[in-house]
Amino acid sequence: MWLNYKWTFRKKPDESIIQKIGSALGIPKSLANVLIARGVQDELDAKKFFFPSLEDLHDPFLMDGMEQAVERILKSVKNNELIWIHGDYDVDGTSSTAMMLQFLREIGGNVTYYIPDRFTEGYGFSISSAQKAKDAGASLIITVDVGITSYEPFYFVEKIGLEAIICDHHEPGEQVPKALTILDPLKPECKYPFKSLAACGVAFKLIQAIAIKLGILEKVYPYLDYVALASAADMVPLIGENRTLIYYGLEQLNTHPRPGIKGLIDCTNLQLGTINPSNIIYSLAPLINAAGRLGSASRSVEMMIKNDAISSFQIAQQLEHENRRRRAFDEKTFEEAIPIADKLLQNKDRRSLVIHQPHWHAGVIGIVASRLVDRYHLPTILMTTIDKLAKGSARSIPDFDIHRALKKCSNMLTEYGGHKHAAGLSMEESLIPEFREKIDEIAKEKITDSMLEPEIVIDAELKLYELSPNFLDTLSKFAPYGFDNYKPIFYSKGVRSANGVKVVGKNHLKFRAYQSFEIDAIGYNLAEKIQHCTNGKPFSIVYNIEENTYNGITTPQLRIKDIRPDDEIDA
Repeated sequence: MWLNYKWTFRKKPDESIIQKIGSALGIPKSLANVLIARGVQDELDAKKFFFPSLEDLHDPFLMDGMEQAVERILKSVKNNELIWIHGDYDVDGTSSTAMMLQFLREIGGNVTYYIPDRFTEGYGFSISSAQKAKDAGASLIITVDVGITSYEPFYFVEKIGLEAIICDHHEPGEQVPKALTILDPLKPECKYPFKSLAACGVAFKLIQAIAIKLGILEKVYPYLDYVALASAADMVPLIGENRTLIYYGLEQLNTHPRPGIKGLIDCTNLQLGTINPSNIIYSLAPLINAAGRLGSASRSVEMMIKNDAISSFQIAQQLEHENRRRRAFDEKTFEEAIPIADKLLQNKDRRSLVIHQPHWHAGVIGIVASRLVDRYHLPTILMTTIDKLAKGSARSIPDFDIHRALKKCSNMLTEYGGHKHAAGLSMEESLIPEFREKIDEIAKEKITDSMLEPEIVIDAELKLYELSPNFLDTLSKFAPYGFDNYKPIFYSKGVRSANGVKVVGKNHLKFRAYQSFEIDAIGYNLAEKIQHCTNGKPFSIVYNIEENTYNGITTPQLRIKDIRPDDEIDA
């Protein structure tokens, strides 16, 4: 059985804007359409999109609280006060920690760090961490990727005579914690012009501001490799300021990776010059995350700050071994969750899944929740039990805000935090049945029938003869691809197969697509749709365009997402 996708065509922009951008840049209308869909409105926007510049980065002092944060940190550096960095155990948290640690040490800071244990301490800044900072002799705490919803710990920080700077990117609650200053673009009063930074992006703005104050701005740009890792792994939108940060971060990773990351790259067998957001997500990030999923996340920080690639490689090998173990836990949990999900859906018409098993491994529930969303196309909350509390991860479908749903259930939750599509939470086990029904009630209010249909959003219609070298060269400038800047999806109708259709591998289709022009095409897991392209009638395809290298020769090919008979299309 295969998914029946809904084909959704983007609303066509005003023809005058298409003409203006297309003629100004000398690009086809179809690609002008794609640019406009990514927020480009004029020639200046287009040039910034295609040619990112570090000069386009926003002034970090536009972020509310930045001036106070910089002054306090520089005071600590000058007086040799111990600075305590509290991070999180995922890629964004560990990258932010490593970056902040190395930069502050570079400018002479006395700095240490702390990553909580996922299993004994859980997510977020805690009273325990604050006490450890006090015991270590710290006078200033900087939290990265956590803190915006940690109220009691910051009251405790004040009580024991320490000061704290919160550096976060998550949604605030109804109020914000009491800290010296808070750096978070999502604070209602923060006027910073770009709201979608990763935590490492927010941390970078802080070190950028310090560097500006010290007159050493050029020293911060080599730290953009951390921002690229974190931003890709955390699936932040790769548009606006993020696009510039990641563009230069990838350049750093591909040309001059720091030794601590070079060892990680070597362990995954990636080649310098080929690293992009996709293989960060699927190759590098799983190893960084493995440290905190099955043990201490501090190992990832130690790996990234190593001064020699061999030592980093050795830690990466350990993490690769643990990642293989993690996959086994992942598969077992997924297999156990499926019958529970099926039973919940059989007993009642549901638009959400809330599943709890006390023995599940806390290190894999986020991954498994994502897999269940892919399988059922429903928002999913998966929980285990740690220290008598149910703790879990929430993942959502497009257009359903899972963080807002949790906010409406906050009276049942001990703690929660996150974003529109992903969040974490903890609660009393006894409240799970009531919570399950409340979340489903919210989901039924917000989720329409059309939202439950898997969807392919089509950027533009394309005639295959438009695939000229100039077109392909322009298309390559849309990279780096990622969340909110996915590879453009095109639609072509009246297509035929020029040389028959083969089923290759287990169930993939391969043929030469013909429409006054021939090009190789492959459709993964589409063998069940072979009848649409072998009955002698023209058919329609949706696809993106990729490069295929065979015997050292690289050629373009169509990566087909779906196939339909022409007469089924209403474009």
